[in-house]
Amino acid sequence: MYPELTDEALTNLLKSDDPLALETLFDRYYKSLCQFCAVYTKDYTVAEEIIADIFIKLWDNRKESDILKIKNYLFVSARNQSINYKEKKKDPVDLVENFDLEQHLFTDKETPFRILSGRESYQRILLTIDQLPLRQREILLMSRFEHFDKQKIAEILGISVRTVETTLYQSIKQLRELLKNSSYFNSGS
Repeated sequence: MYPELTDEALTNLLKSDDPLALETLFDRYYKSLCQFCAVYTKDYTVAEEIIADIFIKLWDNRKESDILKIKNYLFVSARNQSINYKEKKKDPVDLVENFDLEQHLFTDKETPFRILSGRESYQRILLTIDQLPLRQREILLMSRFEHFDKQKIAEILGISVRTVETTLYQSIKQLRELLKNSSYFNSGS
């Protein structure tokens, strides 16, 4: 392995059929790519499969590829493959996966109407989050749904902690505005 080499040097070695270059890139990025991918797929096992496929394709296409920044390539590929996976899956139950129905069934103040209303509100909030720009949506989901800290988000996305803080602030502000302007949440339905 070549832990001391830059990504650019590893990319050049990869084009020269050096399997250790691929192994070094794999060791360097696999874990953070899986975590990043799992934000979209909500399933770490699926994320691992997607990332493994990306590295296999990287090796298979090493001669033809003109990758300038391998880290960017890997994260963009992970995001795109994750989105493709979610589009193919399109399981409506995903929207309420974090809603613990059994927890609410046995409390006195939770009526079936309130449970369904809460589930519906949760779905509408997720749909509203989907309206945010991609980077804001990514950071908001990582922070609030995956409970990653700002440092971890910065590491996964390859940006500064300050950028994460600013983007998170903007996404929450915009989400509040979208929810405030939503007829569903204003009508009391």
